[in-house]
Amino acid sequence: METGGAAMSRQDDEKLRLSLRASSARRYGSIRESQIEEETTSPETAVISPARSYIVIAVLCYVNLLNYMDRYTIAGVLLNIQDYFRIKDSTSGLLQTVFNCSFMLLAPVFGYFGDRYNRKLIMVGGLCGWIVTTMGSSFVTQSYFWVLILMRALVGIGEASYTTIAPTIIGDLFSGNQRTIMISFFYIFIPVGSGLGYVIGSTVASATGDWRWALRLNPILGLVGLTLLIFLTPNPPRGASDTQGGTQMENTSYLEDVKYLLKNRSFVWSSLGVTAMAFVTGALAFWTPVFLSRAQVTQGIKLPCSKEPCDTSDSYIFGGVTVVTGILGVVIGTLIARRLRDRVANADPLICAAGMLCSAPCFFLAIVLAYKSIPATYVFIAIGETLLSLNWPIFADILLYVVIPTRRATAEALQIMVCHLLGDAGSPYLLGAISDALSKYNPDTYAWSFRSLEYSVLLCPFVGVLGGLFFLMTALYIEEDRKAAQLLATGNNGPAANPSAGGNAMTRTEPPATGPLPRGPANDAL
Repeated sequence: METGGAAMSRQDDEKLRLSLRASSARRYGSIRESQIEEETTSPETAVISPARSYIVIAVLCYVNLLNYMDRYTIAGVLLNIQDYFRIKDSTSGLLQTVFNCSFMLLAPVFGYFGDRYNRKLIMVGGLCGWIVTTMGSSFVTQSYFWVLILMRALVGIGEASYTTIAPTIIGDLFSGNQRTIMISFFYIFIPVGSGLGYVIGSTVASATGDWRWALRLNPILGLVGLTLLIFLTPNPPRGASDTQGGTQMENTSYLEDVKYLLKNRSFVWSSLGVTAMAFVTGALAFWTPVFLSRAQVTQGIKLPCSKEPCDTSDSYIFGGVTVVTGILGVVIGTLIARRLRDRVANADPLICAAGMLCSAPCFFLAIVLAYKSIPATYVFIAIGETLLSLNWPIFADILLYVVIPTRRATAEALQIMVCHLLGDAGSPYLLGAISDALSKYNPDTYAWSFRSLEYSVLLCPFVGVLGGLFFLMTALYIEEDRKAAQLLATGNNGPAANPSAGGNAMTRTEPPATGPLPRGPANDAL
């Protein structure tokens, strides 16, 4: 890896040569210094006031809260669903797996559209689909479990349209430390929404005696979010916060976008780290309430669930722990990042690595102690979730500052696809399948059903260690890739600055009369 001085020297040397290839023709990936009058006065490029920007953040956070409440409401009433449909662990895991698979497969599609078309309309359409399918899933009868599976898959499509695009709008409204704070607010609702999904889901199911009403609450609240999204959320110009309104970046082809991202080493390694984190959080979030319930049955604290409504107190407690530790972790992670970022250039991935590596032994102890002490298990779960939650705002901010604005939705989409494909799309089903396979050795005892699930869940801490190593690799390249993205976004010819970023943007300037450019990775991209 080049030193910072050497990289900047090469930037100055090659930036002069890059101008030789510029022309007055419109090019993909170019940055235009001036805007025509129609663009300046259009709603797309109109300046958005700070007050309205904060309102937009509130709306986006509210919808994000609902998304994650719905995602984990199923886990909060899973015991009721298993009893109602008479399904095994592996089949139960399919409910989360099909959701994540559709979410994963459609994310690149919405990422492509999000970098090219009106992002507000895409989010509104996705939210409408989410409301309809979520409500529809609550009316599935006992003999049509496959319809519930199908509905959960369709719910994933609706959420993909929102989750892929919303962070890029925040990135276009704010920059610097202010962007970090706003991203923190947005991502704090991932653990908060997840925890409330357990709490509200189990509470509504217990109060009504019917788990289906737990699924109906979220789409009702979603109608409020849809109204706010339509009337209060604009579609800001892409890159507005990075270029301070002085330039406008044009879109490149999708193939060029993907090549750029694959050459961006910080993006690749951080995406692998996020994937490991998704594996751990997805598996533990789905199975922890059931695991704790079986542990208490094994200890003789409570009886197994034989008819509805099942005891969902574990979902309630686990949800509360998730809300508190999520808020605490995000706040601590944001404060540490803000304090260290100016002094340590690669502080962000180092914080993520520390969170992953330190949470792994906490989750290991929580799992192995469940057979003896439920309070001790909750203590280590709380510590592990707090450490893991340090990462939520930070890895999102990493993506925004190492990727240029016109490729952020594509980057979000590809990261979502990878982290679900190799992470939480398969982890709930994988752990359920391992549990079912192990339970065959002693199928008639409830104690062994607990042990089989315990052994499968023990996979999570080891994946967490792997994620920490991926973030350590990110720390090696992040400073270089961040500088390259900044140069590209501000109109300074960054492609020559850093081949790892794979940039292909250029500034539109009048070329001096001189010879052709030499061949090289940066110039070939032009």
